[in-house]
Amino acid sequence: MIIIEARPFDFNVKEEQNHQKDSEQLDFLYGIPKKIADKKEKNQGEKSCSLSNEERLEILEKKNSPKNILILDTETTGLDNEKDDCLEVGSILFNVKSRSVLAQQSFLLPVENNNAEKINNIPAEITRLPQPLSEAIKYFESLVRVSDVIVAHNAEFDMKWFGLNKLPQIEKQWICSMDDITWPADRQLKTRPSVRDLALAYGVPVWNAHRALTDCIYLAEVFKRCSELEQLLIRAMEPKVLLRAEISYEKRFLARNAGFRWNDAIKGAWSRKMSRRDMEKLEFPVHEVDFND
Repeated sequence: MIIIEARPFDFNVKEEQNHQKDSEQLDFLYGIPKKIADKKEKNQGEKSCSLSNEERLEILEKKNSPKNILILDTETTGLDNEKDDCLEVGSILFNVKSRSVLAQQSFLLPVENNNAEKINNIPAEITRLPQPLSEAIKYFESLVRVSDVIVAHNAEFDMKWFGLNKLPQIEKQWICSMDDITWPADRQLKTRPSVRDLALAYGVPVWNAHRALTDCIYLAEVFKRCSELEQLLIRAMEPKVLLRAEISYEKRFLARNAGFRWNDAIKGAWSRKMSRRDMEKLEFPVHEVDFND
């Protein structure tokens, strides 16, 4: 005789066993991509370890570089923004990653006289002809809004016209392509190159038209041909300090060759604004001066 002992079925135990089995299956399934991810992370770590400091810096600079820049230039009736007027603004919205022009604009501002007509060839009476000026300024403001930084050749001169008369104030960082960008040595440029020399150094055809948009086009074409543009821009955005060269009269050529100017920012001295990174490369001693001094 076979005796069968009836025992109550414990559903909790069975459910716990099923739950444990499901958990093991899930752990196995989730473990596959985790192992892949761990392996990928390990490979990336090994690859990262193989990079030199210069390569890491280059990657970081490309990541932090401005995406869109607004290349800007002005034409004026003279050099003094308290007595003279801005009569033309040219601008190009440029995408750094794709090296592409996204938009460009040029407009005239009405003036009574143009003492610089022989230079820019803009008769004053032409500036007073009817045009949609208010719409042009609104569009210009929209270009400024979508840009990360403003680039101008001799930015110190161009920026002082904004916030005056009809032109809006620009609350963005400015980069001077003449003073702030340290162009590659293989281009054999002067320390403070002209737009024309810069264009020629990069194989950009030049012509004689001296208008605001023309200079913007030159810079845009240079940037298209510049493989290290991201690095140049991010380094140009570094904070600047005003330096006075501590140098003898006999060795003044060293200061001049380094872009220092006599009697400019500091009376009776060779001086220029420069990042501390570039300051360390100078071949002569300098003294940091407060901008307000």
